[in-house]
Amino acid sequence: ADKINLIPQDFFAELCEQIIQHLNHKIPGINTTELCQRIQRAGVEINIGDLAKIANILSFLFSTAARNNLSTEELVTTLGSAGSTLPKHAVQVIRHVWNEQGRSISVAEDARSMVTVGQFVDMKWKLGVAMSSDTCRSLKYPYVAVTLTVADPSGQITDKSFEMTIPQFKNFFRQFKEMASVLETV
Repeated sequence: ADKINLIPQDFFAELCEQIIQHLNHKIPGINTTELCQRIQRAGVEINIGDLAKIANILSFLFSTAARNNLSTEELVTTLGSAGSTLPKHAVQVIRHVWNEQGRSISVAEDARSMVTVGQFVDMKWKLGVAMSSDTCRSLKYPYVAVTLTVADPSGQITDKSFEMTIPQFKNFFRQFKEMASVLETV
């Protein structure tokens, strides 16, 4: 509750709306890193870990409310009766977002059971050449650097980066071609 109190109402509303969109499978996840940077630029001291925890709590709140088919008033009453120490502005935002968009959350069993692994969001790559290092003056060693952007099951978006040698990349590419050919037969 103390950390939620730090977040300005407009940013908190944006976080809630992104969570609802994620639960409705309209966006792959919540980019808490980008949102945290914007909140920090607005002069609020909050770290990415705390914002991610808040996002997880709100995601659990909205998905549980959807699963139990709660009305806006039932959700607000439940928040109040649970000894909630949520700031007043947070409860108002939750009420507004749930009233406007919460009823649209799909809670089909198939959709819930399907999202148990991360989801691919984006991929960036670059070809580079290592020219030298502190142990070798003349490397001239080509490599492929890849950054995968994925959303974990809770919706947190993270980047995973790795480098491959040219033989590793050729193997990677061959495996993708095999996947593509199998998909063609489906």
